[in-house]
Amino acid sequence: MIIDIHAHIYPEKIAEKATAAVSSFYEDAPMAYKGVSERLIESGSKIGVGKYIVHSVSTKPEQVESINNFILGEMNKHKEFIGFGTMHQDYKNFEQELKRIKQLGLVGLKLHPDFQKFQADCPQMDAVYEVLTELKMPVLFHAGDCRYDFSGPRRILNVLKKHPKLTIIAAHFGGYTEWDESLEVLAGNNLYFDTSSSLWKLPIEKANAIIKKHGVDKMLFGSDFPMWNHEDELKRFNQLDLSESDKEAVLYNNAKRLLGL
Repeated sequence: MIIDIHAHIYPEKIAEKATAAVSSFYEDAPMAYKGVSERLIESGSKIGVGKYIVHSVSTKPEQVESINNFILGEMNKHKEFIGFGTMHQDYKNFEQELKRIKQLGLVGLKLHPDFQKFQADCPQMDAVYEVLTELKMPVLFHAGDCRYDFSGPRRILNVLKKHPKLTIIAAHFGGYTEWDESLEVLAGNNLYFDTSSSLWKLPIEKANAIIKKHGVDKMLFGSDFPMWNHEDELKRFNQLDLSESDKEAVLYNNAKRLLGL
């Protein structure tokens, strides 16, 4: 079985608009699917995905509760789904909401500083990270983008230094399009990386170097659906210089341990 640590889903009525907005944001990265639950399962089943960590991102504070309720609802419909909630930097009752979603079954939080327009290491978010640490909820960051200064590897490292007991997953090999910086400053630290939305663009030699320095035990497989389909992502993943046991760790065992499955 494969665990996909990084998949986005949207309500049917806004899925096309949301998918188009993400595609526009990334400029040269096409969207493989409309981001609805049924298409996610259809794509993942082709490579044997058994569990999907699903999430969506709030760009306004008033969206937080409705998105969290949507993810909870999709979890109840699809036994394959494990839900990560959303939070916005300007949402006031964050502690109450984080405790609510944890009690109802969401197990982590997804933040996208570039979409949400906050610096990952800004003091405003420290109280949120403290509550996540207390609740033992991991946070999955979109990490890096050379066009912005919100979520680069150094900012993720600053979060880790301030909150060393917080479980952090830095997406996209620790820094989308900022892989040199990820290799230099973030790889090897006590956090996880995922493989999503990277191997189509990241040179294979550099990907191997990041994994070697960071440690295969802290790598997680992610598709970033609906941006990519699972078959293509697995083909790219299988080009990495990994043993069969290493591949099994990244595709399944590391996420199983992290999420307590």
